[in-house]
Amino acid sequence: MNDLQFQLDMAQSVIQHLDSQEKMYQLVCSTSRNAFIYVDFIKKSLSVLGNWSSFFDFSLYNEGEFVKIIEKVEDCYKNDLQKLLFYEKTRKENYSLECKLDGQDRWFEFESTIIYQDGSPIEKVIRIRDISKLKRQNEELKYMAYYDTLTGLYNRNYFVRVLSEWIHSAESDNESIAVMCLDFDDFKKINDGLGLVAGDELAQLFGLFLKELLDDRMIASHVNDDTFYLAIKNPIGNHSVDYVFDKILNRLKMPFRLFGGHDIYITLCAGVAEYPETATNCLELINCAEVVMFRAKEMGTNQLKYFEAPIYKDFLDNVNLENRLKEAISMNRFVLYYQPQYDSKSGDLRGVEALIRWKDENGKLISPGCFIPLAEKSGLILPIGKWVLEEGIKKYAEWRKKFNCNMVLSLNISALQYKSANFVNDLFDLLEKYQVNPKDIELEITESVLIDDFAQVVEKLHVIKDYGIKISLDDFGTGFSSLSYLKGLPIDTLKIDKSFIDTVIDDESTRVITETIVSMVKKLGYETVAEGVETKEQYEYLKQIECDNIQGFLLGRPMPEEELVLLMEQKG
Repeated sequence: MNDLQFQLDMAQSVIQHLDSQEKMYQLVCSTSRNAFIYVDFIKKSLSVLGNWSSFFDFSLYNEGEFVKIIEKVEDCYKNDLQKLLFYEKTRKENYSLECKLDGQDRWFEFESTIIYQDGSPIEKVIRIRDISKLKRQNEELKYMAYYDTLTGLYNRNYFVRVLSEWIHSAESDNESIAVMCLDFDDFKKINDGLGLVAGDELAQLFGLFLKELLDDRMIASHVNDDTFYLAIKNPIGNHSVDYVFDKILNRLKMPFRLFGGHDIYITLCAGVAEYPETATNCLELINCAEVVMFRAKEMGTNQLKYFEAPIYKDFLDNVNLENRLKEAISMNRFVLYYQPQYDSKSGDLRGVEALIRWKDENGKLISPGCFIPLAEKSGLILPIGKWVLEEGIKKYAEWRKKFNCNMVLSLNISALQYKSANFVNDLFDLLEKYQVNPKDIELEITESVLIDDFAQVVEKLHVIKDYGIKISLDDFGTGFSSLSYLKGLPIDTLKIDKSFIDTVIDDESTRVITETIVSMVKKLGYETVAEGVETKEQYEYLKQIECDNIQGFLLGRPMPEEELVLLMEQKG
């Protein structure tokens, strides 16, 4: 009897345990936002669980009724959904599918999990999740990543991407491409006279007009306030540059009516560069169009100018500058200046950004804005960038030893430098050589680094980040900025470009964008640095919206090493 009683007690204990587990599973399902279908192949039974009623207005009692679900989705998903719902004859245990409901702006994700025993399916669970909100968010991000929100035209980043693809195809198909850079005349007067909002509205109206011109042989981009790009594939006939520019001039004969009732007449100038005559890649082509656009402005208003050989006269000065730059490299005529960055709340020194200066043969300091673009075009940025890395890391090691400073050293990395084969190894070797902790170094990159071979660039960034070095995305909000990059980049810091800070106090649109950027970046777990902070009002505003760090003339201009040493001594 004792043995029998023991067995009965054990059986009752197992049953109680199973009842407890079943209650737990039912509780999990009932409190879930998802719906579930459970199929028992052994008992040939089917039941629905979870939040089923918020998904469907019917129930299911057997697999034959799966057709009720299939009928709910758009036709293009029906076959795949049928495969998922009836999936049971394979060793693949998981199968998922996203489907849009027919006639509704709702998306469901179906995920099937099958349990096997001795090679045969015994159970299946299908989870149904409403992903409508996620889909809408992704679509909004995709739009923001590819399009200019003011005009609906391509943003610069996506324009560059599409134009690069066109050039690649044109090379093999022996086609030509014209890029036209359009820039309003005296746009500053409109902004100053009527306000920035009026300027934005005018750019928007002009952008809408350009959008009406586009077809499969034309693309357009709104680059900044008053600058637009047009690219024309095979520019002949009614797609010729002259024909298109005449259509633009005809539109300019009529005013643009702003929301406040103002009628605004504008004039503009355009520069044109053609592939393959002028340049052989996208960025060079755009650059040539921009250069010749400024030449067109020298001729008056509503002028069109093609890039021609005589324009290269301007490049003779660049040749001279390049020769001097080569000499400066060989004679080591560079120095580093350092601009401090401060924590917006505590006021503590967060770190410094190393900024190169060229001290010419006469001892005069030349701003990097004068020679870095030339250095990048000529490839001289590689030895210059290598010098900046070593000099900056070496100096930081000295400060660390002398002051026991706890701060970040930010170093700017050019696209060409970053893409060089030995960049990562050289960087790691320098840190080991000078015994600098990788976590104290921050590399600043711009989106120009990301234009070519995004996957390979990100892979290299992961290697750098895994080593402990911080990654900062510089000049966000200008140039090739794209929200699509943010979710795929292993970055630690995002720097808000000075162009936002300049107008953030007076312009509501800028404030909305800036606050959105800061809020979004905080949710992504990144640190923010505002560049170009020059007034107390800007500082207090950025502090209020919880921007993490401040950099700008208000708190510190770029300074030579000896001034920085004095600063650290005071802080120490």
